[in-house]
Amino acid sequence: MHIHILGVGGTFMAGIATLAKAKGHKVTGSDNKIYPPMSDILDELGIKVAEGYDVSVFDDRPDLVVIGNALSRGNLAVEYVLSNRIPYISGPEWLKNNILQDRFVIAVAGTHGKTTVSSLVAWLFESAGLKPGFLIGGVPENFDVCARLGQSDYFIIEADEYDTAFFDKRSKFIHYQPNILIINNLEYDHADIFDSLQDIIRQFHHLIRTMSADSVIVFPSDYTEIEQLIKLGCWSKTETFGSKQSDTWMVNFEELSEKKITLTTRDGTVFKVPTPLLGLHNAWNVAAALGALALVTKDLQHTINQLPLFANASRRLQLIGTPRAIRVYDDFAHHPSAIASSLTAIKKYVNTKKLIAVLELRSNTMVMGVHKSALAAALESADLILVLKPTDLKWDLADALKTLSNVVIAEESEVIVQKVADIAEKGDSVIIMSNGASENLPTRIIQQIEVIETI
Repeated sequence: MHIHILGVGGTFMAGIATLAKAKGHKVTGSDNKIYPPMSDILDELGIKVAEGYDVSVFDDRPDLVVIGNALSRGNLAVEYVLSNRIPYISGPEWLKNNILQDRFVIAVAGTHGKTTVSSLVAWLFESAGLKPGFLIGGVPENFDVCARLGQSDYFIIEADEYDTAFFDKRSKFIHYQPNILIINNLEYDHADIFDSLQDIIRQFHHLIRTMSADSVIVFPSDYTEIEQLIKLGCWSKTETFGSKQSDTWMVNFEELSEKKITLTTRDGTVFKVPTPLLGLHNAWNVAAALGALALVTKDLQHTINQLPLFANASRRLQLIGTPRAIRVYDDFAHHPSAIASSLTAIKKYVNTKKLIAVLELRSNTMVMGVHKSALAAALESADLILVLKPTDLKWDLADALKTLSNVVIAEESEVIVQKVADIAEKGDSVIIMSNGASENLPTRIIQQIEVIETI
């Protein structure tokens, strides 16, 4: 079968392309722009990608078109598909029909940390010899691919609550029918498609309604919004973990400064767990991932011993360089609570002199101003804050940050690059936070710091 993928440059759709190719299909794709690592992955697979959405790609008429959720009516390729009655489908539905139908599905959902937890689960299952398939919204360094079929019944999927396609406005995860569902946290985000947190909770509850009675939902016992979700109705089993009474793990974070946590099972078995990632939020991620593994194997100690070998997907509080002994991190944080977690992780667990935070306001939710009242508190632990302001911002950024005295707001990225290079000193930490390309700020900041060293 010839499958053409519209929007193939995104991580999820590139994952669909990877899986379709592995199933033996001829795969081609289109996208406006495509960048590494997705461009490299598709090229290595021999998947021909056309830049732009010119309808000439349909001269070799495909048997099926998979349409990504970034495309909408009015797009030339979409209109051609509809007018010429070429069969089409969404990525999540294709995944359900062709990959997940006969697999044991572990889905990772929540507002934050989905990529990290999905990557952790994939690595833990791999370390346990379970050879899982997966589709993850990033490229875990342990695997160097965002998706693979695997060699067992197990399949791990990052379960996004964003909408499926222009013709299917349900959340992507509705299609996955997981055997194990991890819900790590639940907050308001994606204000471009959800009006409130209650709207998001409703979508999560639709997901729960699709799950069988013998499936399991794993979630933290300390989370009010998730408890609210479960109380709406739950027909599956539940397993909780957390710092208060829990079914799976009682979690003790007292050793976190030594990159360890203690997990105690309900029967009193104690595991000393090395945490390969930085910060309290990542320690929770490790506990969640191990909670899923504990449901399929009881021989955990060997796998726990492999945790220090875990290498996360890029841009997840990733240390990318140390020019002039200045630690530079690249991070995907864009929601206030994620911003605060990343800054706190460095401030508390890294021996740093000054903490310099660079933030690009790029997400739809942030640009709309939904979280503007929480932004100052999220940034307050940084010693210096530099914010790249979008030209189309509709709210008063300076007013939102007026309680902070250490803020630089810039509309040009060059200003931020130079400011960081001028101020950063040996022993400082710089963290660049954005859910987009951030105008390549991490690389440019490192380069400029190195230039100043040579002057």
